[in-house]
Amino acid sequence: MARRTTRTSHSEPVILLTGFEPFGGETINPSWEAARALHHAIIAGHRVVAVELPCVFGRAAAVLGKALRRHRPVVTICTGQAGGRPGLAPERVAINVDDARIPDNAGAQPLDRPIARRGPAAYFTTLPNKAIVQAIRAQGIPADLSNTAGTFVCNHVAYALMQWLARSRQRPRPRGGFIHVPFIPEQVAERPETPSLPLDAIVEGLAIACEVAVQTQRDAVASLGREH
Repeated sequence: MARRTTRTSHSEPVILLTGFEPFGGETINPSWEAARALHHAIIAGHRVVAVELPCVFGRAAAVLGKALRRHRPVVTICTGQAGGRPGLAPERVAINVDDARIPDNAGAQPLDRPIARRGPAAYFTTLPNKAIVQAIRAQGIPADLSNTAGTFVCNHVAYALMQWLARSRQRPRPRGGFIHVPFIPEQVAERPETPSLPLDAIVEGLAIACEVAVQTQRDAVASLGREH
């Protein structure tokens, strides 16, 4: 279980933790609810700063960039809702494309559009994802490594984060990545066949991810690959 306190002197190194506002007709987004529950927590000697991102292409990356410049975190974990997934899912890769199945919260619906016209096709995240999955599972919380962050605003933010970190002159070089979280039970009360996870479990899972991210320099060697 991740060890955390709420005392802070604002002198500790920062973990930036982001979540999204609700989208797609939902009235709550568990990614933001979990992130803000950890705001100002001290985890492994690091202070968590939580920032809410708009579910809007372009604007979300801009808000993230402002937070990165302001707080200069040593680790950044962006989170988003992935309805239908049963547990927490650290993402392995972010790809250079916006291809929205639904409009974002500003009504934009980009199709087959590159996020960065001269950017690489993809970025691998730099979190110790397999170690994070193992540590979360060890506490009885479902988690699995994911090989796709989709092509909606979550992937847009994941790509923007990794591009920012790749260009960062901060030393030591900060690390970061993206973790998807499932619905919480109140979101699926009328859809009992849809997987969900209590908010407390999501909060604990993200706290564990933060702790592992700052304490683990080399990822675990484990078989978490998939054929599909």
